Amino acid sequence: MYITTYTSAALRRASRNRIASSSSSISSPFSSISRSVASSPSQSSPSLANQCRSFSATSALRYLRCSIPRWSHGVDWKSPVSLTAQIRTAAPVIDRFERKIATMASENAFKGILTSLPKPGGGDFGKFYSLPALNDPRIDKLPYSIRILLESAIRNCDNFQVTKDDVEKIIDWEKNSPHQVEIPFKPARVLLQDFTGVPAVVDLACMRDAMNKLGSNSNKINPLVPVDLVIDHSVQVDVTRSENAVHANMELEFQRNKERFAFLKWGSNAFTNMLVVPPGSGIVHQVNLEYLGRVVFNTDGMLYPDSVVGTDSHTTMIDGLGVAGWGVGGIEAEAAMLGQPMSMVLPGVVGFKLSGKLRNGVTATDLVLTVTQMLRKHGVVGKFVEFYGDGMGKISLADRATIANMSPEYGATMGFFPVDHITLQYLKLTGRSDETIAMIEAYLRANNMFVDYNEPQQDRVYSSYLQLDLADVEPCVSGPKRPHDRVPLKEMKADWHSCLDNKVGFKGFAVPKEAQEKVAKFSFHGQPAELKHGSVVIAAITSCTNTSNPSVMLGAGLVAKKACEMGLQVKPWIKTSLAPGSGVVTKYLLRSGLQKYLNEQGFHIVGYGCTTCIGNSGDLDESVASAITENDIVAAAVLSGNRNFEGRVHALTRANYLASPPLVVAYALAGTVDIDFDKEPIGVGKDGNNVYFKDVWPSTEEVAEAVQSSVLPDMFKSTYEAITKGNPMWNQLSVPASKLYSWDPNSTYIHEPPYFKNMTMDPPGPSGVKDAYCILNFGDSITTDHISPAGSIHRDSPAAKYLVERGVERRDFNSYGSRRGNDEVMARGTFANIRLVNKLLNGEVGPKTVHIPTGEKLYVFDAATRYKAAGQDTIVLAGAEYGSGSSRDWAAKGPMLLGVKAVIAKSFERIHRSNLVGMGIVPLCFKPGEDADSLGLTGHERYTIDLPSKISEIRPGQDVTVRTDTGKSFTCIVRFDTEVELAYFNNRGILPYVIRQLIKQ
Repeated sequence: MYITTYTSAALRRASRNRIASSSSSISSPFSSISRSVASSPSQSSPSLANQCRSFSATSALRYLRCSIPRWSHGVDWKSPVSLTAQIRTAAPVIDRFERKIATMASENAFKGILTSLPKPGGGDFGKFYSLPALNDPRIDKLPYSIRILLESAIRNCDNFQVTKDDVEKIIDWEKNSPHQVEIPFKPARVLLQDFTGVPAVVDLACMRDAMNKLGSNSNKINPLVPVDLVIDHSVQVDVTRSENAVHANMELEFQRNKERFAFLKWGSNAFTNMLVVPPGSGIVHQVNLEYLGRVVFNTDGMLYPDSVVGTDSHTTMIDGLGVAGWGVGGIEAEAAMLGQPMSMVLPGVVGFKLSGKLRNGVTATDLVLTVTQMLRKHGVVGKFVEFYGDGMGKISLADRATIANMSPEYGATMGFFPVDHITLQYLKLTGRSDETIAMIEAYLRANNMFVDYNEPQQDRVYSSYLQLDLADVEPCVSGPKRPHDRVPLKEMKADWHSCLDNKVGFKGFAVPKEAQEKVAKFSFHGQPAELKHGSVVIAAITSCTNTSNPSVMLGAGLVAKKACEMGLQVKPWIKTSLAPGSGVVTKYLLRSGLQKYLNEQGFHIVGYGCTTCIGNSGDLDESVASAITENDIVAAAVLSGNRNFEGRVHALTRANYLASPPLVVAYALAGTVDIDFDKEPIGVGKDGNNVYFKDVWPSTEEVAEAVQSSVLPDMFKSTYEAITKGNPMWNQLSVPASKLYSWDPNSTYIHEPPYFKNMTMDPPGPSGVKDAYCILNFGDSITTDHISPAGSIHRDSPAAKYLVERGVERRDFNSYGSRRGNDEVMARGTFANIRLVNKLLNGEVGPKTVHIPTGEKLYVFDAATRYKAAGQDTIVLAGAEYGSGSSRDWAAKGPMLLGVKAVIAKSFERIHRSNLVGMGIVPLCFKPGEDADSLGLTGHERYTIDLPSKISEIRPGQDVTVRTDTGKSFTCIVRFDTEVELAYFNNRGILPYVIRQLIKQ
């Protein structure tokens, strides 16, 4: 049976279930909540003692039967509700190891601090774990961001996944944070976008098949914490300067991505506890800010702070709302979805004090670029940044979100703004109910997580301190190749000429002096046109960083309005676009009357998604492209985005500047970045007089007046009610109604992975590695970019061969990113980086290796295929910092699919080591002072790793012996760091572990 029309009822159900969704609540190690509305009336609320009772090895999913509705600020706008939850007794464990795990778990040690939160009018909101009730003076000095980690650890303390020692580590943050202490963290929910969300949904679908094959109920497989997936990464700017641009671009988006979208739509119907927001709705982080963010959860009467991890680096935008959130890799996200704790280093926290207020005409974008430069210089990688000070009351919530959004650009894990009165005002503006806001404020005040600047502030301890007087911020841009290379607007012309002169680098193009004044004349659709170095060819109002901020969006409209009134016009060969982060932006631009002026300047709305900011800028007009390439013009893009690395925005724009939306319009009007706005006119008005920057730039008061009169709560309500109805193209997608996915063997986008092939109910247990060949021998600093498939698919690669064999034309190869749901493509792209340095190749660089038995030089995938066909294990030798860089799930999934059983390295990047364990690969570290070279290992040996045959005999961090067929042997440290990781390894990975625990219920 097929559903030919996507039922709006299904989306309404998912949306309606918003207030009381779950995370790892009630101190359980795993919580499961269905977003379906109905809950069995026979379920009765368990006693608090049972709620707090810890779990055995089989309790990973024991709340799966819970049916708790989720926050709706889109449909019924009601206050939090409580439904019942059924706690089931875990099935008996089956071996000694699992009995050991079961006995380790115990009643929550902090049940004594469970406290009721009274309502002002009588009754109570629910119960919460009270930090003040611990009576520990160290807690009063903790940064607010660390208090969120502490509350999560206390609530989830089961003495297995989260122990009392972990709680103590966090309380003693001041002493522990400098020492790389690891702690577990269980976020309240998970956020996905479509590129990274597809493989996660593929894994869930595959797990259902495995459950079915093992004779169990496949419907038990659902995310155990609320999961929101927003489709926003696929729309491209193909059509511009047209009233029909949104529709035309969406049609092309659906043509290109129909298969992926249909799969995600199937997932939205098949899985409970998962909301899929259709294409054309907005950018994931703006939707998160305006709609999905809870700030405080109320799940079955248990109150706790909202927190989120997302598979997009700019998940940090929600930090501006006082919600702890940051980006993670796919495996970490899947682990969180399945109720598993994340391992993280207890971070240092940089205290950033704000004072004063912004000067007239200075924007939030100017502020965030200034903050980015300061923090990049200070050094905040791996740290939290927490903002405080008197200046906090002078910047809006949208301004805070802009600063939080760019945490990845300044290198921090989070840029956190604790909840205060401005947060509550924003919640009211965006349509959250009065009762919900009252509950949020009451909880945060009671748990010492609310900042009231009207009261004396107790000093908090930070790892280091920075300070900025907001009055010192001046108009600026960043570029031309990095987001932290800030350029004050008054210095832009001089900086541009320096860039032309400088040697090629982050601030240089090495254009010879005699060529710097070159003019490239061409015909643009019959109209004379010209380009010079610095000419703007792309002007894009884009990106979650800025389109969520009414002040800069309305500011852009005011610039366009003043320009129109003076008779200025953007040149037609400049590719202009406006891509709002949600439909709310369109509503207030229309209400203000400013959208028509933006349209007159070519800034028609082109779609609701990331667009130019992630490189989906579409093609330039052929005449413009030819003028650039034939004359070697250093053309410029000006965009209100967050990243401007060379080649990211567009292949033909070597100079890319980040700027506020009103500055994007101003530079589009000027037509060049080679201008001094203080001294040179941006154009000639209809009266024949020069028009200067100051003539079109709005005052702070003008912008504030536009925001006050045009941005209304009803806009948010109506926009997010509409999201629940989908759109015609989405609703017309035909998808199967079955709960099991019908895999298409001919699909080159979605493929059933082999993770559970031949899986049985009994865990396979640990297995050593016997007579393994070394498939790759690396030095230091092999990153996840070296390992993981990324970018375009090379025409001669194994992945290309696979696609061609299946009738895919080279022009339709698309990227590895778009094919993340096909393990066959991704396995072939693993270790396919053209910059790979493999010692087995004796200095040759590239994606190949030596097949040791024959001596042949083969692509890594082809060599791995031969080893697997012969039943031969393989390992990887590596140096220090193996797996550094961005966390990528396929950097662990890919090697597992290639048959790699172990990686022996000097050291591992923390998250990648955890990911290897999650995929069943053994991480081993050489003893200090040793490595492959010092031990005389060439990689041509065969390796046997002596692991105990019983998991109960393996201890975290124990020594193991590695023997070679040449007679050499050496000792390594096995990097299973926790009992939880041993449980994963006993099951050959996290996903099989969860399936077996589910079946045992």
